[in-house]
Amino acid sequence: MKKRKKTGGKKRAYRTKRLHEAGRHPVETVRGETTRKIETGRSGTRKVKLESAEYVNVSDPSTGRTERLEILGVVGNPANVDYNRRGVITKGVIIRTENGLAKIVSRPGQDGVLNAVVYEER
Repeated sequence: MKKRKKTGGKKRAYRTKRLHEAGRHPVETVRGETTRKIETGRSGTRKVKLESAEYVNVSDPSTGRTERLEILGVVGNPANVDYNRRGVITKGVIIRTENGLAKIVSRPGQDGVLNAVVYEER
């Protein structure tokens, strides 16, 4: 406990941490052969996490078409400089595909899928 008694003594915590309160390390999705990890949460909820991916579903809003393209590389990750250097794929990452640049709009560590939209540099 952070607060202390009026006398200056330490207060004891009224309970310990519970298993359902425990966090987990983030899944840092990288380029490579597609692998997924299924984790079970409270009340049997299942979450699919994408560990590595080879392909991405790229949508073009102007034409309304979606195609499955190979990931050639990570151009930039605005979320984290370290992720940028290591090529970790998170939401908001700009990747290079066969048809040009695309921006990731899904959360691969939460959804288990990689979706992107065509990205034009301004």
